Amino acid sequence: MIRFLQPEWLWLLTLLPMVMLLRGRRGPVAAIEFSDVGLAREVARGSRARVGRWVWLLPLLAAALMIVGLARPQRAHSRTEVTANGIDIVLGLDVSGSMQALDFLVDNRRVNRIEVVKSVVSKFIEERPSDRIGLIAFAAAPYLVSPLTLDHDWLQQNLERVSTAVAADDGTAIGSAIAAGVNRLRTTAAKSKVMILLTDGMNNTGKISPVAAAEAAKALGVKIYTIGVGVRGMAPIPVRDEAGHVHLIMDKVDVDEKTLETVANVTGGTFYRATDTDSLQKIYEQINRLEKTAQTVQKFEHTDELYSWALIPSVAILGFGLALQHTRFRRLP
Repeated sequence: MIRFLQPEWLWLLTLLPMVMLLRGRRGPVAAIEFSDVGLAREVARGSRARVGRWVWLLPLLAAALMIVGLARPQRAHSRTEVTANGIDIVLGLDVSGSMQALDFLVDNRRVNRIEVVKSVVSKFIEERPSDRIGLIAFAAAPYLVSPLTLDHDWLQQNLERVSTAVAADDGTAIGSAIAAGVNRLRTTAAKSKVMILLTDGMNNTGKISPVAAAEAAKALGVKIYTIGVGVRGMAPIPVRDEAGHVHLIMDKVDVDEKTLETVANVTGGTFYRATDTDSLQKIYEQINRLEKTAQTVQKFEHTDELYSWALIPSVAILGFGLALQHTRFRRLP
């Protein structure tokens, strides 16, 4: 990168066109007067004479280079090293059948919970490029979608493939999901370990209670943020009949807020409630602000002075111009 340490000198360059204009208006002073210009015209046709008419421009060129040199041009070589002390984050997503409920709106269009959650989680992943992030989905049992990784493109591809559970695998094993997430974080060397658990139901299956799993998380230094998603009361849920036709039915949905709040409090996290798309986005944005990745930035800069590249040619051109004016293109008195 080229920069000028004293750029105010460059304003002098604006004076050079004025010098050229004034010289052109004044014209050269006649050295010899002729009664007939025919002889002078013949002399002017010589190449040497034509070249001589431009010799006066050499001092102007030298002045321009000298001004550039006085402005102190420099070439800067900079290098920045960023050391990221990242956070290990496991995202736990409920994919039980109730996540198909159409109680979220996007552009005034009803969208099921799982699609909105995937969209918001995808944005959250994009905004944390320095952190290792893993993904666990759970219904009646948890399963690993992605281990902790910095390859967020691959993580996003796996998130896109997440879908809700079929009826045979339906259920909500919150405790088992917490245990699976903690198990992924317990062996990492990260200074900060976080799990973000999102669910729209109540723990109704699995062998581990959510509170017991939270106690284990606390012992291993894992902080858990819990998010209860969905409206309270009745919500429209699509169901497929024996003929394969899909119908919307109103069914009761409920979130065990008390248990989720206990899980968060035990581990030092926070419980959030999301009843629409905007509130869900704001929750992930708030968690993103709370869990900042520590970074150490070191900047190295080396500067090369370039003024000699302008001043030396300036002196050389000025000397060359003066030499021509006093020798080969010397004007007669």
